[in-house]
Amino acid sequence: MKNSLGLTFRLVGAVMLGIYAHAVPAQAVAANSMGSVDFTKAAESTINGVVSIKSFATPRSQRGMSGGDFFSDPFLEFFFGGRPQGRQQPRQQGEEAQRELGLGSGVIISSDGYIVTNNHVIDGAERLEVTLNDNRVFNATVVGADEATDLALIKIDADNLPVIPMGNSDDLKVGEWVLAVGNPFGLTSTVTTGIVSAKARSISTGTPYGRRMGIESYIQTDAAVNPGNSGGALVNLNGELVGINTAIYSQTGSYTGYSFAVPTSIVTKIMADLKEFGTAQRAVLGISFTELTDRQAKEKGIKLVNSGLLVGKVNDRSSAMEAGLEAGDVITAINGVETHTSAQLQEQINRYRPGDEITVTYVRDNKSHTVPVTLYNSSGSTKVTTAGTITDLGCAFIKVSESACRQLRISGGIQVTGLRDGRFKDAGIKDGFIILEVNNMRITSQDDIEKIYKSIVRSSDSDHVMFIIGIYPTGKKMYYAVDLTE
Repeated sequence: MKNSLGLTFRLVGAVMLGIYAHAVPAQAVAANSMGSVDFTKAAESTINGVVSIKSFATPRSQRGMSGGDFFSDPFLEFFFGGRPQGRQQPRQQGEEAQRELGLGSGVIISSDGYIVTNNHVIDGAERLEVTLNDNRVFNATVVGADEATDLALIKIDADNLPVIPMGNSDDLKVGEWVLAVGNPFGLTSTVTTGIVSAKARSISTGTPYGRRMGIESYIQTDAAVNPGNSGGALVNLNGELVGINTAIYSQTGSYTGYSFAVPTSIVTKIMADLKEFGTAQRAVLGISFTELTDRQAKEKGIKLVNSGLLVGKVNDRSSAMEAGLEAGDVITAINGVETHTSAQLQEQINRYRPGDEITVTYVRDNKSHTVPVTLYNSSGSTKVTTAGTITDLGCAFIKVSESACRQLRISGGIQVTGLRDGRFKDAGIKDGFIILEVNNMRITSQDDIEKIYKSIVRSSDSDHVMFIIGIYPTGKKMYYAVDLTE
């Protein structure tokens, strides 16, 4: 599908080797010969900190699931670039055969094995295989993932790993040189160069996939990024990480001059949340708004500013209502940082957790005001959200996002994440499965799962089974029976 400019928005992550035969574009190497800029220091200091990530999954037909070929799923074709071709992974003794699902990149952020990548690189995988630049191979576990920012944190069992130091994306300037490091088309340890073309860029407007991308405030560059680069590093000339490469605009699926990275101002906070809580802690102002236009300013008699975020509605029991914001106010800054677009507001708010205090500058009656605001979550509290693991089941649970509910036309549910060996995996459940009902009881929170689980295992009845109804992000409805018998 194309937008009004004839451009197609594609995530640039996992792509099966052999599907794409395109060479790396000439633009990817041309910058190295331009001017007197030396890219070698940044390249040498970062290339070992970027890894290759392969994802594997068992074909549905092997798991007794209806629906035919696992790889005919159009949802997976969108994310992973098409049907896989080539050899199937050999069957391990006692295990069902798995196929390579896709290939992406990741960035080592701590010497003890924590790696940041994109959510769409690991989404749907039953097994993750990480290859370091020195060719060592490790299996990885998912610590947590956040669909809204398309970020994920995974872990390998290794020590003394090379780490790319975290830089400050706020310090980036438009026109500044940057390098993209990753594994395009399976070509490992590839470095391309470009400049920062724009900051706080939103790319969902006018694209058919915008609803999949919840929080958007990207660094736009002209560094060549292709399928397989997703989750790789965007670094400055000091060799510091300033972004995670995520998406491209393209008519062909390959690089045509536009690439986008999640800035480290968002990455650092989300990674800290996933490591500590297993899920992102999302703060909200609790307003609906539009970006102020010249026409609106004239109609409303706004003369002090000609840009900003025009508040349309203030939600009940929200941070904004408690701080005294009203419909018709024009927000111009968060913590003193100019905030004139939706992407800028998202980037600023997404740095904080519920309970944090910020300042909001706004215009009312052509006078500027600044007020302190204590941020709440979407439920109107400062309560921390956790992933709520039940060890025996072998997974964690997160609440389904509002955008996913709208897309799937469901009222709510709990999504399986971080799947590992356990009862759920034995029953055939896969990561990303959304639980709607258990034993004829509607599931709206992780507490519901825990209560039903404890009720079953404590029961004196011989039938210790969880009968689960749910749906995958593809829209496929499934039924599972999870045996809880000791």
